Amino acid sequence: MPARRLVIVGLGDSTTAGTPAFRSPLEAPPNGHGNPESQYAHWMMKAHPDWTVLNRGIDGQTATEIRGRFARDVLSAKPSYVILLAGVNDIFGGSEAESVERELARMYADALDAGTVPIAATVLPYDRATPRATAAIFTLNTWIESFAKVLDIPFADTHSAVAAPDAPHRLRGSPDGMHPDVDGYRRMGDTLTRTIEAHLLRHASR
Repeated sequence: MPARRLVIVGLGDSTTAGTPAFRSPLEAPPNGHGNPESQYAHWMMKAHPDWTVLNRGIDGQTATEIRGRFARDVLSAKPSYVILLAGVNDIFGGSEAESVERELARMYADALDAGTVPIAATVLPYDRATPRATAAIFTLNTWIESFAKVLDIPFADTHSAVAAPDAPHRLRGSPDGMHPDVDGYRRMGDTLTRTIEAHLLRHASR
C-alpha cells in the first residue's frame, strides 16, 4: 500500500498498555518503560513507519474509567482512528457483558461524532478466567462484532489473535497467565494493522 501518514490512538487497559513487560507513556511518562515490543502499538508502527500509534493504555481500568478520559486521550490527538479495547477488568471484577456494551457503544458514538473512525476490538481471554468470566467475554465479543456491523465500523478480532488454537478461552502464550506475551502483542498488532489497511483500501476505492 502507498504510505499514508496517520495518527492512531490505542485506548484501553493493560492489553493496550503492554502489561506486564511494558508500562505505557501514561503510566511511566513521558515515553513509557520496559520492553517496547510488549505493546501492539510497536508492531503497528514497525509495519507502517508512516503511522503514529499512541499508546493510551492504563493497567487495571474499567470501561467506565477508560471512557472518562476519552476527551483527554483521544479527542485532543485528533486521530484518524481510535482502537477501543475495554471490558476485561469489568468482567474480572464480576460485571456482566451488558454494562461493558453500554460504555463501548458510547465510545464508538463519541468517536464518530468527532470524525474519528473507531476500531471495535474484541476482549482478550486470560488463563485464570472462571467459567462465568469466559462466558461473559464470549458474549461481549459476539456483541462487539455484531454492533460493528450495525455501525459499519472496522472490526478487529484481537481475541482470536492471541487465543490458543486448541483452547480459545486461554492465551496462546503468557508470562503471567493474565496478559499476552510479546508474540501475542505482535499478533494483535498484525490484526489491527490489517484491519486499518483494509479500511483504507475500501475507502480509497470509493
